[in-house]
Amino acid sequence: MVADASAIVAHGMGVRRGGRWLLRPTALGIAEGLIGVAGPPGAGKTTLLATFATLRRPSVGEIEILGHRTGKTSDLRAVRARIGYLPSGFWRDSNISAAEFVGYAAYYRRARECDARGILRRLELADAADTALALLPPDVRLRVGLAATCVHEPDIVLLDDPFEDLAGPAGEGGRGEFTASLPRVLGRLGAFGRGDDGGTPDGGGGRTPVP
Repeated sequence: MVADASAIVAHGMGVRRGGRWLLRPTALGIAEGLIGVAGPPGAGKTTLLATFATLRRPSVGEIEILGHRTGKTSDLRAVRARIGYLPSGFWRDSNISAAEFVGYAAYYRRARECDARGILRRLELADAADTALALLPPDVRLRVGLAATCVHEPDIVLLDDPFEDLAGPAGEGGRGEFTASLPRVLGRLGAFGRGDDGGTPDGGGGRTPVP
C-alpha cells in the first residue's frame, strides 16, 4: 500500500531499454525524510534516481512527485522546479571553478546570483570558490555539488552515489566520516533562506538576501 503522504509515488512504473527491463514495473511510495537506496552495481539505482528526477521517462506507468503527475507537461515544469539532482561523477571533464559551477546551476534554476554566493558561504566554500572542481579534495568537491544541487531551495534532493570518490571504508574516516555528517550538511541547506543566517528576510518566499 502506498501512503497518501508519500513525496514520490510510482504507479506501475517501469523502464525498458534495448528490449530489457532496467526497472521492472512496480508501485511504491517514498516518504519525506533522509532515505538511502542500496543495491549492487547494475541494480538500477541510477536509472531509478534519473527517473525520479524526470530526466528519464518511464516506459510504462507514471510517477507522482509532490502531488504532480509527471506525465503532464504543465505538472512536469512545476515539479522540476522543486527537485535538486546531483548525478554521479558530476565533476568529471569539467575545468570550471566551484563558483562558476554553482553560479551556472543558479542561472539554470532561475535562482539569484546572491543565492549562489550565499550557499557557498553557508557550506564554508568561500576559499574554494575560484578553484577548479577537478582540483578540489573529494569532500570539498561534494559540498560544491550539494551547493549547486540546492541553490534553488528544492523540496526533494536526489544524490546519485555521492560518496563514490571519498576514500576509506564506512566508519573509518573519509567516506564514513562524511556520511555521518551528511544530515548536518543537509540541515544547513534546509535552513538556507529562512532568515537565520544573520540577514533580513526580503519577503520573497522567505529567502535571505546575501550581499
